[in-house]
Amino acid sequence: MRVLIVSDTHRKDENLYKIIREKGPFDMLIHLGDVEGSEEKIAGWAGENCQVHMVLGNNDFFSELDREKEINIGKYRVLLTHGHYYNVSLGVERLELEARERNLDIIMYGHTHRPFYEVHNGVIILNPGSLSYPRQEGRKPSYMVMEIDENGEGHFSLNFCGG
Repeated sequence: MRVLIVSDTHRKDENLYKIIREKGPFDMLIHLGDVEGSEEKIAGWAGENCQVHMVLGNNDFFSELDREKEINIGKYRVLLTHGHYYNVSLGVERLELEARERNLDIIMYGHTHRPFYEVHNGVIILNPGSLSYPRQEGRKPSYMVMEIDENGEGHFSLNFCGG
């Protein structure tokens, strides 16, 4: 199983389109907020055989998206959130507490436009960065791919695109 994890495209969707076309197919696409009205277009690009999960970002003003979602990916219980309600700009401590309270294995968030991957007390906490407005050093648009191997184990890769 291959899962494309993206965030903070802010309606500047060219890089996402290119990744889907060049790196796909994917079994699941996760968008962690700030879609800004491109929900249907992105779901169409993903294709009918790809599950699509999107959550509300702080710039998704008129969206019907859920504020957050709990989903299963293989054996993993996963929380999808944009992160702004958890003050992720200040750190991931609140996400770690949330994971323990809800018995989650993975929390995926966006908002900071900076890629992040750490394991805190057995909980994987990750942010794919932004495909449109990256803020980390070097400012390369980024995304993550989660692959579930034949033993059911998840493996994550951080990927960069564009200039």
